[in-house]
Amino acid sequence: MDRIKAFFKTSLLGGTVVILPVVILVFVFNWVFDFITNRIQPLTNVLIKQYEIPEISADVFVILIIIMVCFAVGVFVTTKLGKLIYRSIENRILKAAPGYSLIKETIVHILGETESPFSTVALARIFGNETLVSSFITDRHADGSYTVFVPTGPNPTSGNIFHLKGEYVHPVNVPVEEVMRSIISCGAGSKRLIEDLARNYGTEES
Repeated sequence: MDRIKAFFKTSLLGGTVVILPVVILVFVFNWVFDFITNRIQPLTNVLIKQYEIPEISADVFVILIIIMVCFAVGVFVTTKLGKLIYRSIENRILKAAPGYSLIKETIVHILGETESPFSTVALARIFGNETLVSSFITDRHADGSYTVFVPTGPNPTSGNIFHLKGEYVHPVNVPVEEVMRSIISCGAGSKRLIEDLARNYGTEES
């Protein structure tokens, strides 16, 4: 009986782990598509009425037009004239709009055009002794010191900011995603952090 229960539980959890991420992904894509199509509905209505084409075809056509416009604007702002016009409009008009700078910075970070503030993982000695904490380097300073963000587990969106001398911060070659999973798991899976730190020290000592 216990084997049957264990088999049923393992199979159910395994199936959930496989199916749930797919369902969530489909839901997110569907929500994004619905959001976009609702915003461009006036344009698709014009195409449907004018050329009598199916609604889905009109949606795809309008999305392609928007992509082409974005591409054309991107090409234009790479020219000297385009940069001049864009900077003039941004400085005189756009930056005066509340929230514009924040929205722009967020989009730039999402698209990866600038280095993420959490792009470098480090083990930091925030107390100046041998105690190490998982952290992210958020800034480097001319005097060799660092600013690090130390998240709290299991919620990595909250934490504390420390300004430390370079000798107290040890960057490690571990993916940010892996460290985030470790923080969410309250430290489980931190083995690679310690191993990479020991490997770096061994290289330096030799």
